[in-house]
Amino acid sequence: MYLDSSKKKDIFKKFGKGESDTGSAEGQIALFSHRIKHLTDHLKSNKKDFNTQRSLIRLVGKRRDQLDYLKNKDIERYRAIIKKLNIRR
Repeated sequence: MYLDSSKKKDIFKKFGKGESDTGSAEGQIALFSHRIKHLTDHLKSNKKDFNTQRSLIRLVGKRRDQLDYLKNKDIERYRAIIKKLNIRR
């Protein structure tokens, strides 16, 4: 499996406040970004997988909602996560 519990803990430890802090916006955005990257790679080789395509679009929307929330809440945290993940607006 591409995303097991140890990888999730590493993502939350690196981008969140700690490995058990799964609720922070930064951790969730990083997890969404990891899943988006995986689904994008999958769709490059499976162009007609429309269920995955729909899931990817939903994940991008969820990440966008989290980023908008973080932008309205604390602009410095927003800029920091954008820079760490190399996400462009």
